[in-house]
Amino acid sequence: MSCNYADGLSPYEHKGILGVPEKFDTLEKFDKKCKLLAQLIGEAKHVVVHTGAGISTSAGIPDFRGPNGVWTLEKKGQKPNINISFDDATPTKTHMILKKLVECNKVHYIVSQNIDGLHLKSGLPRKYLAELHGNMFIDECNLCKRQFIRGFPVETVGKKCSGNPCPAGYTASRPCRGKLYDGVLDWEHSLPENDLTMAELHSSIADLSICLGTTLQIVPSGNLPLETVKYGGKLVICNLQPTKHDNKADLVINYYVDDVLEKVMDILGIDIPTYCKEENPCLQALQQPLEWTIDRRDVLQIEKMFKTKCKGVKKKRTLIKKKTNSTENGVVDEPGLRRRKIIKLEPKEEKNNSVEVKSEQNGDCIEVKNEQNDRCIEVKNEQNNDCVEVRNEQNNDCVEDKNEQNDDCVEDKNEQNDNCIEVKNEQNDDCISIASTISDKPLENVILTE
Repeated sequence: MSCNYADGLSPYEHKGILGVPEKFDTLEKFDKKCKLLAQLIGEAKHVVVHTGAGISTSAGIPDFRGPNGVWTLEKKGQKPNINISFDDATPTKTHMILKKLVECNKVHYIVSQNIDGLHLKSGLPRKYLAELHGNMFIDECNLCKRQFIRGFPVETVGKKCSGNPCPAGYTASRPCRGKLYDGVLDWEHSLPENDLTMAELHSSIADLSICLGTTLQIVPSGNLPLETVKYGGKLVICNLQPTKHDNKADLVINYYVDDVLEKVMDILGIDIPTYCKEENPCLQALQQPLEWTIDRRDVLQIEKMFKTKCKGVKKKRTLIKKKTNSTENGVVDEPGLRRRKIIKLEPKEEKNNSVEVKSEQNGDCIEVKNEQNDRCIEVKNEQNNDCVEVRNEQNNDCVEDKNEQNDDCVEDKNEQNDNCIEVKNEQNDDCISIASTISDKPLENVILTE
């Protein structure tokens, strides 16, 4: 059925890295890391779990980017051999363990990227679940934005209208005249606002985030665990394939998710519940409409918690990492936990440590800059000397050219002046001779002629 879901999506090229080989920890490492994970869960005050397609593979639903994933085989022109329908799929051991940990107040919120509806079938309350990419068993009204549980999976993908009227009239004081649309997102759709807000705020408040069965490649959901890291919390990743945030994690476990959580539950001394079909809300929705909308009061409550805990807190953590990798090189230090120096939650007023660090860094920068400046001065001097020589040569040439031109101009002007003087002299001589002849005539003749 996940193949049908993948086929229903619009064409999209950027599906991430596909078909990365899986790797497994040794049994000795597996035991040590599970003990450490159980210890972290027991000590944490606010735990958030981020789930991906890897937790549903044991239910018969293929993942997307694994060696036998839907998109990996699609790239090769193949399809998965095992492909159970969403209607027949039942919650896995991981789904039931997470529900139990929520009931025991060990896990406080779950952020899911899955659309298979298995968290819903397990009986997990809506108050503790954010479904970022939608749900095959959920309809949403286009007017009142309420969500309702379906008794069977939707046949469409991408927020398409089913034609059914909104059943809000049965659950509210006045009826709604809207139409129901499927709740499964396509590539171009934005994430549901309330789900994303709850996921972001819980991830920021959490002092421990656990990622199960996801490569964290799709954003923004894949970057939400980093909100925990930014506020000084710890990050644990459990996946068979490497993820892009492994280098930021405090603990990386490469093993089957069901086996990891089963071992953790055994260490914590908590029984694992079994799936009960009668508690499936989808079957109850066949009898009467069941609402699946996030309560606005829950959003306001988590916003208040966020302001109380995270306002005025440094959003920074300095890491001192070892060169060895606990999962890649086979070296485990203190059961897989990497050493690092953490700046815990502190007010913004304390600045002594940062001043010392800056002063040391500035000292190094000054030395480097001085060396660079000396080199630059030498280079500039050499360049200036060359330029001066070139300019002098050019100036000398220009002076000679100008002198020659001036000499020519003087000669030309002298010749022209001589010619003009001769012409003027000739004209003056003629004028003098004419004037003299006129002056020689008698005065009477001159008057008569006038």
